[in-house]
Amino acid sequence: MNVASKMVEILEEEDILDVFGIPGEQIMPFYEALSKSGINHVLTRHEQGAATAADGYARSTGKIGVCITTASPGALNTTMAVATAYKDSIPLLLLTGDNELKYRGSNHFQTTPQKEIFEPITRASFNPLNGTEAMYMLRASIYELKNFPKGPIHINLPKDILLEEEFDDFDLCYLCENDLSNLAHAQELIDKSQRPLFILGAGAIGDAEDIRRIADKYQIPAATTFHGMGVIPDDSPLNVGLCLARANERGKYAFENADCIIGLGIKASERTLPEIPGHFIHVNINNNVLVGDYPIYGKVSDFLSEIRFKKVDWIDELMEIDDSYHLEGLDDDLKPQAAIKRILEKFPDNIIASDAGSHTTWTTLLKKSSRPRQLLFSGAMAPMGYGLPSAIGACIATGERVIVINGDGDFQMNLQELATIREQNLDIIIFILNNSEFSIIRQWEESFYDMEPYQVRLENPDFVKLASSYRIDAVRVDNLEDLELVLDKNLTGPLVVEVIVESEDIPLP
Repeated sequence: MNVASKMVEILEEEDILDVFGIPGEQIMPFYEALSKSGINHVLTRHEQGAATAADGYARSTGKIGVCITTASPGALNTTMAVATAYKDSIPLLLLTGDNELKYRGSNHFQTTPQKEIFEPITRASFNPLNGTEAMYMLRASIYELKNFPKGPIHINLPKDILLEEEFDDFDLCYLCENDLSNLAHAQELIDKSQRPLFILGAGAIGDAEDIRRIADKYQIPAATTFHGMGVIPDDSPLNVGLCLARANERGKYAFENADCIIGLGIKASERTLPEIPGHFIHVNINNNVLVGDYPIYGKVSDFLSEIRFKKVDWIDELMEIDDSYHLEGLDDDLKPQAAIKRILEKFPDNIIASDAGSHTTWTTLLKKSSRPRQLLFSGAMAPMGYGLPSAIGACIATGERVIVINGDGDFQMNLQELATIREQNLDIIIFILNNSEFSIIRQWEESFYDMEPYQVRLENPDFVKLASSYRIDAVRVDNLEDLELVLDKNLTGPLVVEVIVESEDIPLP
């Protein structure tokens, strides 16, 4: 057995059921082993699509997303998707092929410093020097990604190491690092608090059941980040809405009047907390993001098991505050927000994969989540082209119907993955909101630079014919009545629905 075969065997042992990638010369030994395994390989049409699909796989389930590519041309095509996973702390394993070890550091054909390239956008980037190191790095990486999902890990695999037949493999002893020394300090703040408030991020999803129980028992309200939506259902009176950048009046009131804010599994970025209050308790498994006077380096579950809460009484006060966004244009024919509102009403419980741009703003403001992981989009990097391939990963991971809400500009960034959707016969419905422009950039130009629209107009293809060329059913609508007629049907994917919409400005934070 060579290293490649043993690595595939380890993936099977660790219940890795699906991987995404494109084969190539330097990673071929791994693909030979993969072809003899029970792992399902999904062939995408671009490496960015493969890594983004792995990201969607992980976001929709919490499991590890795995992407496999060949050397530099393939590996470097994943960088945008890997950076996206890094910014949002998504557990992604990237395995890249490389030329033989002797060429490392040279200017040999298709050789680049892959470890150094990926280091700034991964939790760790490894360059094993032999088969034993490759075994250790794979086992350690999978353990870390399963137990401490702080972002992607990259392992660069020279072809000659993949072919080695002499190596050691062994069980590893893991030591979990944490620092709970501030628990007593945090307990003092909670004990004297009369108006506590949870802020729930993606790192709280795994403990959603316990958080709901605690919030309900002690009547503690909660706000969420975009990626924490659904930890407390949106229809719960305990949910005060999104964090500060997109908070409604109830959420703003809760932030301004809370005397103890407990951030569980959040990064506390400028879009969540523009200013860090003195009464902020921050719990995260990533020591590098902790801020404030009460940092707790550890798992949310450990914090919840150690801390004592008390019942408080300010929910009624919060319920008196209007919680609506007062969004305009929701019934105008045909504003993008009007179309999105009806799409979300048609698919209230489906996974929604969005992208980057104005449609994402409307989607995040209008989406009501009853459970976590229902809304997939990149929050911190926000690359165009995320929606379509992430839906592929989510659909394969969950077996559920996935709805993509795309702009016309985003869709064209990774439209080649229509071939993957067709080949896999995935139940994905893609709504393309076509306003023939990069609308959010046009809004910035007009609002902040006093410019006429410049380089934002799009001469688009016929999206219906384009989808048909991939053997995917497609339809076009240009008014609200026809969109509603389409939505009234029993829709199944693969399907593309092009919706002609008007140019519209988004509400600014």
